[in-house]
Amino acid sequence: MVLVAVVGTTVSALLTALTVTLILLDSRTLDVLRAWEVGAIDNRNLDLAGPVLALVVAGCVLGLVNARGIDALALGEEVAQSLGVRSRRIRTTGIVAITLLAGPATALCGPIALLGLVAPHLVRPLCGHVYRWIVPLAAVAGIALVLIADVVGRVVAPPGELQVGIVMSLIGAPLLLAVARRRRLVAL
Repeated sequence: MVLVAVVGTTVSALLTALTVTLILLDSRTLDVLRAWEVGAIDNRNLDLAGPVLALVVAGCVLGLVNARGIDALALGEEVAQSLGVRSRRIRTTGIVAITLLAGPATALCGPIALLGLVAPHLVRPLCGHVYRWIVPLAAVAGIALVLIADVVGRVVAPPGELQVGIVMSLIGAPLLLAVARRRRLVAL
């Protein structure tokens, strides 16, 4: 087992070194990678908007269809099964929906840190723990957060700008810490 870990780590280090070498050989590729790694919505290739939109719409439909099953699973595995919910199918559908939503968006814009964690926590005070409401409201809240982070990033650091991913990290980290602290206090 240790040999597998050592070989895996070695191969990973070798492939990372090769990837970084190829990236450093081309300054344009390095600039694109830097912008992608922090999460940015400016200067994106709009030729990809059609395929990305199709995948996101499919993910939204699956997420909304799956929301009632997730509500049942939130009550516990045994309760959900007694209600006739097929938990394995609900989980699998949820994973597919998340992949269809997060994958294309991340591929296009890069990882926008904490967005998927912050948006649901912002809408929970409005709709409680009912996922059939959390899912669509969190999507709208996520869009609003990205737009707010983009505007803040453009205003805060003139003449340049902060990327959306950086601003979301600065907004999201304290918010999630506050949520975690509040939940810990409630648990006491």
